[in-house]
Amino acid sequence: MRIWFLCKVKYAKENEQGLLKNVSEQYLVDAVSFTEAEARIYDMLGSTIRGDFQVTNISKSNFVDVFPYDDIDIWHKCKITYVVADADSGKEKKVTQYMLVTAHDVKEAYDRIHESLSNMLVTFRVPDITESPIVEVFPYEHDDEELLPPPPANLKPLSEVKAEQERREAIRQENLASKSDSPEEEARLVEYEGEDDQEDI
Repeated sequence: MRIWFLCKVKYAKENEQGLLKNVSEQYLVDAVSFTEAEARIYDMLGSTIRGDFQVTNISKSNFVDVFPYDDIDIWHKCKITYVVADADSGKEKKVTQYMLVTAHDVKEAYDRIHESLSNMLVTFRVPDITESPIVEVFPYEHDDEELLPPPPANLKPLSEVKAEQERREAIRQENLASKSDSPEEEARLVEYEGEDDQEDI
C-alpha cells in the first residue's frame, strides 16, 4: 500500500510582471518514510524551481490513491464512503477514504472517480469533492530506487543467505558420508566382528 506524504515548499516565484513573490505550494510524494519523502521532493523540485527553496513541512496524508489524467493538472480531493460487514461481529460499519483525481471541474472529477473505481466490489458514494491546492503529485518510480539509502554492509540479500545455507548443508552431508565410508570405520567393524567370533568360541 502506498504512503503519501504532503510536502509544503516555500520559494520565490516569478509572476507575470516578472517580479519575484514568495509563495508556499503543496506537493504529494509517494515514499516509505519522512526521510525519503524529503529526499525525493528536493530531487524532484531541484531541476524545476529556479533558485533556492525550502521544505517547511512534511506530514502523512490521508489519501489512499491518486488517479491522474493527462489532459489537465488540476487535482480534486474526493471523499469516498462505503459500508462493509465486520468480520467478527457481522455488524455493518461505514468506511471513509480520500482520493485525488485530475479534472477540469467538480462534475468531471465526479465522473472520473466513478470511472477509476468502477472495479470496486462494493457500492460506494462520493459525498464531497473539492479542488485541491496540491500542485503536483510524485508517485514512486523504479528510477527513484537510487534515492533510497543503501542497506548496511553487513546485510546480505535473502537469496544469498539461503544459497549459503544450502551450500554448507551439502558440505556437511558430504563430510558425514565420507566419514561413514572411511577405512577407519571399516577397520572398527572388522574388529567388532572378530570380538564377536571369540565370544562364540
